Amino acid sequence: LPPEDMEALLRQSDLIRSVRRGEVVQGVVMRMDQEGILVSTGNKSEGLVPAREMRSLTKQELSDMRVGDQILTRVLEAEKEDGSSLLSVDQAREEVGWVAVEEKFLSNQLVEGTVTGHNRGGALVVVDGLKGFVPISHLDGIQRNAVDDQEEYIGQRVGEKVGLKVLELDREKRRAIFSERLAIQEKRQSEKARVIQELEEGQVRPGKVTGTCEFGAFVDVGGADGLIHISELSWEPIQTADQVVQVGDQVDVYIMKVDLETKRIGLSLRRTSPGPWDTIYDKYKVDQIVTATVTKLTNFGAFARIDGSIEGLIHISELSYKLLQHPKEVVKEGDELTLKILKIEPERRRLALSLKQAEGTET
Repeated sequence: LPPEDMEALLRQSDLIRSVRRGEVVQGVVMRMDQEGILVSTGNKSEGLVPAREMRSLTKQELSDMRVGDQILTRVLEAEKEDGSSLLSVDQAREEVGWVAVEEKFLSNQLVEGTVTGHNRGGALVVVDGLKGFVPISHLDGIQRNAVDDQEEYIGQRVGEKVGLKVLELDREKRRAIFSERLAIQEKRQSEKARVIQELEEGQVRPGKVTGTCEFGAFVDVGGADGLIHISELSWEPIQTADQVVQVGDQVDVYIMKVDLETKRIGLSLRRTSPGPWDTIYDKYKVDQIVTATVTKLTNFGAFARIDGSIEGLIHISELSYKLLQHPKEVVKEGDELTLKILKIEPERRRLALSLKQAEGTET
């Protein structure tokens, strides 16, 4: 080809490969100074990344950057007559972030972000270069009744890396909303499913008390919460769980039941130690005189507690030498009595007691 034709083809090739506004291009660092970063985008083209367009670069990244390093930028203003362009590192990272976060959103994956700031509505975060927002109701550990404390709490978390779940993505509105609370819930559910598969009924596991309520206590057994019903907290009769455990206590628990379908775990604290019926012969024997409290009356006799959860029956015929129609003729609930042990059957959890034989005389 004649030289003039070759020159025309080269000019045409340059035009075809020239950068366009909005395009994300990979360039090479040519120079770094107070004006910004001068970047070669190929085909003898250069662009400038001003300081205001590279705020997403950390101090460490800027310190490590060298001439010849590759850098990803987005074209804000296309090539002028002199071939230069205005570029942005921040917007390039954000564009890459949109793609990465959208993929994880569609596949229902969690993402990791960094808290960069806050306002009265919640926390500002950056996820893979994409700027987003976590509403205050979706932050972990927030108490909604103290606005000043909320802002101070979020402020203390600036710079912290957090796991997040994508709630909403809207490129047109440049809107990305995340939830830390739901991310933690998902992680915990996943962890719980794993732990439940590992648990076996009859095991004794270490755990930590995470909460108490009127019907028992919740214990974390390594990533999954199980319930100790109030009846399984102690061999002794108790009124509230707080009488035995407090939130934060480290305890060993017995795995009573694992329901894979409902993902519920039944635990026991009292079964990690011998029960009073297991050691009853260490304290009591037949013909021994004991003090007991009447707990219940029935047509056939009265039940009395001699120790903790050990209750025995005083048959109506052992209440008095007189013929009785009902135990209430002799005793009432709450009475403290001196009784004689007639029979001990630990395997059947039965104890036979006598009032009249303890007294030794007719009543």
